[in-house]
This record gives sequence, structure tokens and C-alpha cells, in this order.
Amino acid sequence: MISIQSYVIVPAAFCATDGTDYNQPVGEDGSPSRAIRFGMSIFWLRVALGCYAVGLLYALVALTHFSELLSRIALHAAYLGMVFHLVSLTEAFVTSRQVALTSAHNAESVLGFLIMVVFMLVYAVYKTTTPGIIVFPVVFLLTFISAMGEKPFLLTSSGLRMGWLFAHIALIFTGYAALVLSFCASVLYLLQERSLKSKRSAGLLALLPALETIDEIGFRALLLGFPFMTLGLIAGTVVAEAKFGRVDFLDPKILLSLLMWAVYLVLLYTRWSAGWRGRRAAYLAAGTFAFALIAWFANYFSAIHRFAQS
Repeated sequence: MISIQSYVIVPAAFCATDGTDYNQPVGEDGSPSRAIRFGMSIFWLRVALGCYAVGLLYALVALTHFSELLSRIALHAAYLGMVFHLVSLTEAFVTSRQVALTSAHNAESVLGFLIMVVFMLVYAVYKTTTPGIIVFPVVFLLTFISAMGEKPFLLTSSGLRMGWLFAHIALIFTGYAALVLSFCASVLYLLQERSLKSKRSAGLLALLPALETIDEIGFRALLLGFPFMTLGLIAGTVVAEAKFGRVDFLDPKILLSLLMWAVYLVLLYTRWSAGWRGRRAAYLAAGTFAFALIAWFANYFSAIHRFAQS
């Protein structure tokens, strides 16, 4: 799918294969150089991180005491964070003039943004911020890791099918984002079920939606993510065939991705046909997320499909 040999880390003295000098403050046409644009990309990402920090605070406080005011503030801060995050990603794309999603830092940034997008879709439908108790810390962590990156990553191979590569990355990441929301719903379901059985609830647990609603959120997130994950794997196969002439199914990343997809399919089948709901479905969704997490970290060990070292 994506070879590390196709990517280089641009060192402190910025360089580019197209002859662009990243140390110049302005380009030949008088516009800001790529170095300045990259600096702005990091700046806007860190502004977004500051907004997401409000959500992190909300999640920590909500564990013991729910505040409606803080919930609203966190939601609006998340909206602003998404805007600044999108600006940062746009600047990174314009700076590289390529698909700048394939380094570890950029990948985590894009994943964090897409998770927040899916969260906002859930909020638009169900009007609840409770999944934010998990979503906000996850997005903050991903953005924090990405914001610590100080070097742009440029695509230097002209042999890759850029359209298929972009589709592969965008689709797979959207599938991952939906899986994260499904995992959040599974955790909330188990917490709510335990709270109801013990007849004791405090803080955010007292305001969680009904079990049926939480279960529906998790199921719809799964339905949203599966076609994206499937199409993303297909696009990745096309990229691998174009780049290497074959698909190495024994590669750790590819093998684990296919296993994760199979578990995903089993989860949907058990929910759709076997009628699994509630606790069993929540545990299976958590297991699917665990497989997806393992497949994600395989990017650091795969021989032909890995992130550039950052």
C-alpha cells in the first residue's frame, strides 16, 4: 500500500525534490514560502489543540460532576477547534502540494479531525455530548502528538496513483473514526448498564441517554464506518498493485487490516441477522476496536506499508 521508501523527512534545512528552497521567507512570486506556510499550519494546529483542551477539561470534570455550562462551552470550543484544525490541514496540503497524510504526525492529525467530525454528526442527531467523555481526550491526545511534529513530510515518488492513494487514506481514516465512536458508545453502554443495576449514578452517568439510545448510536456508527473501511481497503489494494505489482497478504499491516475487517463484518452480521444487542454487542464492538488499534500500530512495523519515521 504505502512504502516508506516513497517518503522522506525534510530536515531542518528544508529541501524539496522539485528544487524549492524552504529556507527562503518568500517565494519567487512574492508569496509566503512553504516554510512560513508550514509554520502557520503548526500554529493553527496548536490553536485547535487549545480549543480541544476545553473538551478535555469537560471530560475530566464530568467524571464526578456534570456541568451544563461547561458542556456548552466545550461544545463551542470543539466547533472552533475543528475550524482551526481544518485550516491547519489545508495549510499542510497547500505547503506540500501533495497528499500530506502519510507521516505519523499528519495521520494522527487527520484521524483526530475526522473523529471530531463523526462526533458532531452524532450530536446533530441525538443532541448529547456524553460521548465526548471519551472522544475529547482521544482527539486532544492525537492532536497533541501531531502538534509536536516540527518537520513537513513530502511525497517524493511520482509512481503512486495519487487519486487512489488519497481515496485509500481518506476512506480508511473515516472508517477508523466511526469505529472510535462505536467504541465510545460501547463503553458508555456498559457504564450505564452497571449504573442502572447498582441504582447509583452520579455526575455524567446520571445524564447518560437511555440504553437503547446508546446502543443505537454504536450501531449506526458501525454502519457508517463499514463501507468506508471496505472501500478504503479496496483502494489500498489498487495502490499496492500499481506500486509493487502485487499485494503481500502476509505483511503485518495488510494481514491485520483484513482480520480487522473480518471481525467488523462478523460484528455487523451478529447485530443485523442474529439480533445481538446490549452487552454482547458492546463487548464485540470493543473487540473490533482493539483489532483496529492493533492494525493502526502495525503501520510502524510493516515492511511495505508504514509511516515515515517522525
